[in-house]
Amino acid sequence: MLERKFYRSPLFYMGDKFKLLSEILGYFPLKINKYIEPFVGGGSVFLNVNANNYLLNDINSSIVNLHKFLIKYSENPDEFFKRIINKIEYYNLSRSFKEDIVPLSLKKKWNKTYYAKFNREGYEKLKNDFNRKNKKDYFDLYLLLIYGFNRIIRFNSKGEFNIPVGNVDFNKNVYNSLKEYFKVVKMKKIELYNYNFIDFIHKIRFEEDDFIYFDPPYLITNSEYNKIWDENSEKNLITILDILGKNKINFAISNVIEYKGKENSIFIDWAKNYNLVRINSNYISFHDNSIKNFTEVLVMNYDFNITTNSKLNLFKKDIYKVI
Repeated sequence: MLERKFYRSPLFYMGDKFKLLSEILGYFPLKINKYIEPFVGGGSVFLNVNANNYLLNDINSSIVNLHKFLIKYSENPDEFFKRIINKIEYYNLSRSFKEDIVPLSLKKKWNKTYYAKFNREGYEKLKNDFNRKNKKDYFDLYLLLIYGFNRIIRFNSKGEFNIPVGNVDFNKNVYNSLKEYFKVVKMKKIELYNYNFIDFIHKIRFEEDDFIYFDPPYLITNSEYNKIWDENSEKNLITILDILGKNKINFAISNVIEYKGKENSIFIDWAKNYNLVRINSNYISFHDNSIKNFTEVLVMNYDFNITTNSKLNLFKKDIYKVI
């Protein structure tokens, strides 16, 4: 049997679920009318879901605007690549998808970090130009994301983009992901929103076979994006989930329930009333860039066919004692 191909978001956003798609999507409903994501992030999940319509939201206006920007250029990918390549060449940034311009001497001296050493000067000029001239230039913002450390979007108190250069490159993975993104989104009916998750959900008119997938910030991890998430946010979220369940709206939610000795007791206690599977996650911390001991799960309020996912462990009720 041929293995399914999955499309990866060209935003390569922290917390991206691309490597987990083969596990997660196996638990999604087969028939979806509106596919709804209150925390869309980079968007690798929605790219690989079949639905009639897509309602996508994120509280980060920059990530929403980047999606809108890329979706607009799905009508003219050639123009996008022409302009982005001109930018890359202007700032003399590495571009291995097209040509290798990093000197061999630099590779020998800095064999593990030569992209960061090579790109630093051009990246800093790009960042300064973006901050001083036009913060609405999404070609610039996209390149700052691609060449920046850990693919983070972050602004300081003055509204300036302040992520340092990363040890990364505009390589074939980036180029191919963009081409595939343009192809896929052109075939989807997408609506994008920029609200907090509660306001977004309140605006939806739910219909039969609608499905909502949540991938919120994780309460007990150290991700850069968890700074806006606290226990009240977690409690508000599970209250919303219970309301959705009572109204027979199918949902699934990803979360981390154990991380470096900490437990998310709020989520664990709530999830005992639903179906839960353990996910072989790839969470990487922004602060130390290493994989840590943790337990990531997917929780659902509907039944599913476990036979196609027999390699995973299914827990229902009393999950805290099992895990």
